[in-house]
Amino acid sequence: MRTINEILRQKGPHFNYVEASALVIDALTLMKSENISYLIVRENGNYVGIISERDYAHKIILMGKHSDSTLVKGIMTTDLPIVSETDKAEQCMILMNASKSRYLPVFDGRDFKGVITIHDLMREAIAENQSPLENIGGKKSGRYYWV
Repeated sequence: MRTINEILRQKGPHFNYVEASALVIDALTLMKSENISYLIVRENGNYVGIISERDYAHKIILMGKHSDSTLVKGIMTTDLPIVSETDKAEQCMILMNASKSRYLPVFDGRDFKGVITIHDLMREAIAENQSPLENIGGKKSGRYYWV
């Protein structure tokens, strides 16, 4: 499998940031307009965490808070496992599964390089196998596999 650096290069630059001091409603509005499930949270131009749809559901809705009066820094996730650009996709899959996270921040030393998502790794696995259902005993019928 490819390295994280190769996957990040294919993804292109990351632009979906929100400031830690922003209101959660503003972060949600940006996620909706960009059709994404997370934003990179910055403070003073530096990575400090990630805010995701899951953070909103668990820390706003289920706790009875309000998105128009709660700051992003109050609900963002900050304790995600960190990976490097030289790690392999397979290592990240194992780490993501063990930590039950959907996002892995990527750093080169102290420099933030991007985020690897569960979807990035799923696409990588599919590309690696080309036919994932073949491995579970499916029969090919045209373009589709039947189990």
